[in-house]
Amino acid sequence: MFPQRLDSTLAYAIAKAMLDGFNRHYRLFRTESARAKHRFETADWHGQQRAQRERIEFYDLRVRECSNRLEREFKAGEQAMDIWQQVKLHYIGLLVNHHQPELAETFFNSVTTKILHRSYFQNDFIFVRPAVSTEYIENGEPESRLTYRSYYPGTGNVREVLVQILKDFDLRLPFEQLLADAALVQAAMLVRLGDAKLRANFQIQVLTSLFFRNKGCYVVGKLINGFNEFPFALPLLHSRAGKLVIDAALFGEDELLMLFSFARAYFMVEMEIPSAYVQYLHSMMPRKPRNEIYNALGLAKQGKTLFYRDFLHHLRHSSDKFRIAPGIKGMVMLVFDLPSFPYVFKVIKDFYPPQKDTTREKIKGKYLLVKQHDRVGRMADTLEYSGVGFPRERFEDELIAELEQFAPSQLEIGDRDGDGCVEVLVKHVYIERRMIPLNIYLQEAFDAGGADPNPHGAAVFAHEQIERVVVEYGNAIKDLVAANIFPGDMLWKNFGVTRHGKVVFYDYDEIEYITDCNFRRVPAPRNAEEEMSGEVWYSVGARDVFPETFAPFLLGNPTVREVFMNHHADLLDVAFWQGQKERILEGHVFDVFPYDRDQRFHPEQDK
Repeated sequence: MFPQRLDSTLAYAIAKAMLDGFNRHYRLFRTESARAKHRFETADWHGQQRAQRERIEFYDLRVRECSNRLEREFKAGEQAMDIWQQVKLHYIGLLVNHHQPELAETFFNSVTTKILHRSYFQNDFIFVRPAVSTEYIENGEPESRLTYRSYYPGTGNVREVLVQILKDFDLRLPFEQLLADAALVQAAMLVRLGDAKLRANFQIQVLTSLFFRNKGCYVVGKLINGFNEFPFALPLLHSRAGKLVIDAALFGEDELLMLFSFARAYFMVEMEIPSAYVQYLHSMMPRKPRNEIYNALGLAKQGKTLFYRDFLHHLRHSSDKFRIAPGIKGMVMLVFDLPSFPYVFKVIKDFYPPQKDTTREKIKGKYLLVKQHDRVGRMADTLEYSGVGFPRERFEDELIAELEQFAPSQLEIGDRDGDGCVEVLVKHVYIERRMIPLNIYLQEAFDAGGADPNPHGAAVFAHEQIERVVVEYGNAIKDLVAANIFPGDMLWKNFGVTRHGKVVFYDYDEIEYITDCNFRRVPAPRNAEEEMSGEVWYSVGARDVFPETFAPFLLGNPTVREVFMNHHADLLDVAFWQGQKERILEGHVFDVFPYDRDQRFHPEQDK
């Protein structure tokens, strides 16, 4: 019995040290998120961007710290497997009244898999499924710190209640015209409610923490009237005079989905019980997977955990096969998908054509840059995994042949567990939301228009589609420029169209900071020989960019060219690019809004 008691004491000590490591992580994460309020109040936009970037690294730093402590104090990697089973049981016991149990379980998985050798890594030692429920966790704090607050206006005092809602956030900056802005919000709410009268249960609920990102913050909540619920968000911005304004009133799931898009940077939100926020937000956006909501709140590791659980569940309940993804094949990425699953899987190839002067590490660096950068709704977020196993029978032979030819170092095929099930192990993979490649979207629109002899039928609709998406493409590039990103390869195939019709960039191997690029005009030819030459006769540096040369690659189709030149001709002018670069170098942070200009109450406040 004595050795068993010693084992139990050791296992408890390891479990307690792991939970201490997690608690330190979440305390630092929460503190940094809470500081976003002060940075917003003081217009510290560069500090906000820096904090958003640095917070992403918190998790891996704390996992490393905790792993080192366990090795140093307990020689954790040398402990017997029955000790690790006890560690997990003690850890579960420590989470019974914890406020972030799901995050703590994921932290346990990260530390355990870092310490244990892969040959010992079994599901018995990690949390494959949640062990502690996140339902109805109470924080035990004053009522002011509840997850959300409820307000009950009557017919005659909606505006006054809206004013009180804003005051309750205790922002240390005055509003420029709060009563007038509240009246605008009230009018928008009444339009959304339609002809329905206010029911006895009419209420306005708001999450108790503000959502901070870049130069804005957001009040997020819902209207409840009878049996109907209307999710909403109110963006708050700084005016030209340095005071606060309510810039818009966003209503409905679609507009909230745009605000919480996978192509935008993560919010900073001070949360004691993150699962309660995720549950509330999911009630507002039921089509958005919970893993993406965790991602949007900056809890990307939990998002990865939930995504992988959802993925395994989907595999068990589907039978289609992984295939080479439709579209033009990439030069540095091999892309495959599962038709029934709304994501694509991207593997870095082992070798690249001569025009791609890059390496695996450089490409991974570009993806990390995007992860840490403000994606302004125009760059897809990626989930990065190592050592992902897939059932071999779910792969088309053509895809296996493609992987063996172009990425053999990233592939292992065999029966690793000795159970007769052949597995395809991909050593490193990026996973992104699937979109329609822009070149395919345009081609389908052209095909639909050309197939209809009725000039007032599909042809007109197809032309409208083309015009809208070409304008969106130019807007996407300009938003990227505002975020100090030069896409590098701007071909249509490197952009995708989301289900909301937004154009998003997803090929990152050639991106650069705008401020690192040298924008030049093409020199005039010095003689007739140079003028007639099919070759470049002038010197080109590694980061030289010649905007006027974009047209031959992008605007071969007359319809596309006409639309592009009507709306975005400035993208072919070096003055546009150089002007944006100079403003960024001067310290200017551009506004990029997750809603349309015509929804704004104060577009004249643009700076």
